Formats: sequence, C-alpha cells, structure tokens
Amino acid sequence: LRQFGIEVFGFVRAVGPATANIDVTPANFRDLLKARDASEVYCPDPAADAAMKSFINDQKMNKDTAGGIVEAHVFGCPIGIGSCMTWDGRLDSRIAAAVVAIQAFKGVEFGLGFEAARRPGSKVHDEIAFDPSQKNLPSLGFIRGSNNAGGLEGGMTNGMPIVVRGAMKPISTLGKPLKSIDLNTKQSSEAGWERSDISAISAAGVVMENVIAFEVARALLEKFAGDSMLEVKANYENYLNTARKLPLS
Repeated sequence: LRQFGIEVFGFVRAVGPATANIDVTPANFRDLLKARDASEVYCPDPAADAAMKSFINDQKMNKDTAGGIVEAHVFGCPIGIGSCMTWDGRLDSRIAAAVVAIQAFKGVEFGLGFEAARRPGSKVHDEIAFDPSQKNLPSLGFIRGSNNAGGLEGGMTNGMPIVVRGAMKPISTLGKPLKSIDLNTKQSSEAGWERSDISAISAAGVVMENVIAFEVARALLEKFAGDSMLEVKANYENYLNTARKLPLS
C-alpha cells in the first residue's frame, strides 16, 4: 500500500471507560504512531494509556476481564476503490466482515457510525467542495468539511480517510467463573478458566489494522489489476490522470 501512498494507522481508542481523547489527521498520525508504539496498550494518548492500564489492573484484582474499542484510519486512498454494484464488492461490507471475523469482536462502525442513527440528515451528511490546489492528490481535489461517512459512500472510497472502529468483548473465562451447564449431567456448573490474561485489546489493535490493510489492498489490486507492480502502478496513475480530465469530450 505504501507504494501507492496509502498508510494505515490503528490504535486502541478505549478500554472499559478509559478513552483516548485525540483527533487523528493526515498531518499528525506519524507522531501518534510513535507514541502508540511506545504504549503497552497500543494507545497514543499518554493520559488514556495510564487510565487503561489502571482499569486493566483493577479487573485483574477483581478476577475479571476487560474489552475495548480499536480504531483504524486509512490515509491516501483514491476515490472509487470498492464497488456499488454487488453486496460482496462493497469495500465497507468487506472491511466490516474482516473486522467482526477477528476473535471476540462484536461490533464495527464507520465514521460517525451508530451516532448517525440519532441525528437528522443535515447533521450527518458531509458537504462536498472542490479545492483546485488538491487536484493532484488521490482525492482529485474533492474535499469535505467533515468525515461522518468515514471515507466510504455507496461501498466505495470517497477520497477522505477511511475511519473504522471495532468493539472487542472482554475475555470470556474469568478468575471468578460464571455459571454454566455440564453437558453430561445438564446440571449447573462453573465455567472453566482456560487463560490468565485480563485483556487482549492491544494485540487486537495490531490484528484489526492489518485485516483492514489487506481488504484495501485487495480492492486496490482488483481495480488496477496487472501482472507486476509496475503495471499496477501504471494503471493506477492512468486512472487518476483520466479522472482529473473529467468531463471527457
């Protein structure tokens, strides 16, 4: 992806009630990346990092477990990756399937996500403008004052960063086992305790970042297919150059 100027940045947004209070932009994500890599919980916000670790430690003392929310941003995608023609060709459906396929993930949202259902359309949809100075970028100069759509509209990229969040449930086996059923006797029984870690959210952050990168790369290769990277890049550049000449006579 980096050969096409596309970057994927993932991090842990929340663990329990502890939430990172940061805005991720194309200008600051590389600095945030350094802070994220220095964090034990994969979070680039130092204050939230401390709160997350404290919450995880509290769950350990309580013989409980912790889940969280992972967030990923994809920068530099050209307009039109994905498809509006088929349900399985939509890039949002493919990313959503990849995210909820990660073990213990129970939810996924793009951009404003579930909050969009609570607002009127005038507070949800992103107004479009054109900036000639950005015409040579993969967005072709089309800009939006907000990114509530999370970079995806009609199953395709719209030139804005892709923004995805995934919700990971707490680990199921607890130090204080919950009630279950013995399959042989059908009598009440305590669940087993197969693992001792309290949270796997930081590892899940790495996984989600990579499954999203894979789906974006897959869609990119489908659109700009070729037998070599040289050919794929030539097809990519030709697509952008043609799009900049619209409308064609």
